[in-house]
Amino acid sequence: YEYPFNERIRTYLRLEHLFLRLTELVSRDEALDHHYALTTIFEVMDVGARADLKSDVLKDLDKQKHILDGYRGNPAIAEGVLDDVINRLDNCFLTLNNLPGKAGQSLTENDWLMSIRSRVGIPGGTCEFDLPAYYAWQQKSGVQRRSDLVRWASTLTPLADSIQVLLKLLRDSGAPQKVIANGGQFQQNLPQGRTFQLLRLALDSSTDLIPEISGNRLMVSIRLMRHGEDDRLHACGEDAAFELTLCS
Repeated sequence: YEYPFNERIRTYLRLEHLFLRLTELVSRDEALDHHYALTTIFEVMDVGARADLKSDVLKDLDKQKHILDGYRGNPAIAEGVLDDVINRLDNCFLTLNNLPGKAGQSLTENDWLMSIRSRVGIPGGTCEFDLPAYYAWQQKSGVQRRSDLVRWASTLTPLADSIQVLLKLLRDSGAPQKVIANGGQFQQNLPQGRTFQLLRLALDSSTDLIPEISGNRLMVSIRLMRHGEDDRLHACGEDAAFELTLCS
């Protein structure tokens, strides 16, 4: 489980979730999978419509590059690995910076795609009698549809690559610690002088426990719950161990 401490990281995690789903759906052959791949592209466009998203990602890429540049000459750091990461940050920055406008903006000029997008939010709005041209596209072979999807999704690739490298660096910045939730409750004051951006929590799946996480820059609070037979969440009253990682 992951809990973002600010809206920027929340957006990054949502985009990562969508890009992972998109990759999975595009690789399949069924028309239904490709329908949901296309709706996922539209969801990415909706999330990416925030005016400052692109500038935030570019700033974070540049910030990470400067931080890593400071490790040069450190005998504890493998220079080859450091160069690879910095080169990847540079490539992400250049490709994203060269992309005009917001995420998927070039797709908004495709009237056919936009006609589908306008009806996706309507229950059953993409039926063949509403969108016969879309229905015809769904009858094409999986190879043809996949080729189209890859072409449309390629406009989002620079953003996807940038989000991936930034989240990997963020996750790698934290050191996991074993903690105990006494009576299913856990609270921890956060060290002052550091700004944490992401909390990661690992639970043994055999416990069937579900964490409810809340937090701010001063402290985090975790309550462990369990899904009951009445389909409701109930507080867990037992002690439970889990792994906690704070990433900055």
